[in-house]
Amino acid sequence: MASPTLDTERARPYALGLFRIVIGLLFACHGAASLFGVFGGAQGGGSIPAGTWPGWYAAVIQLVGGILVMSGLFTRPAALVSSGSMAYAYFSVHQSAALLPLQNGGEASVMYCWAFLLLVFTGPGALALDQVLGARRTAPAAEQRETVAA
Repeated sequence: MASPTLDTERARPYALGLFRIVIGLLFACHGAASLFGVFGGAQGGGSIPAGTWPGWYAAVIQLVGGILVMSGLFTRPAALVSSGSMAYAYFSVHQSAALLPLQNGGEASVMYCWAFLLLVFTGPGALALDQVLGARRTAPAAEQRETVAA
């Protein structure tokens, strides 16, 4: 009798979907903390004044991008913008302090940058709203093709 093994091919989209949900949720929490002062607020407490460059805009990207990625809606474009914002944060804020992220406090920026870049190339995985909306868009087209073929 064969021993039961984990079917990684079937589990992969769900693992990727859970990864996307966690990364998106954490990123959105950073944005909410900076914009609304929740979860301890921005660094030092409180919120970032509206329109302040670049912090307020970064917080908006974090909140909106995090929610979109978490929900799996427009995942690839949202992840691309989010990845770019974290690359900008790393090179404009952290890199000048020291060479390595461990030394310059940029570990979170680097991790988010690469996590979002991964999602750009892999897509949202399972449990994504993109799949639901895609199914709705393709269903009428498939029905139309069946009608034309008949």
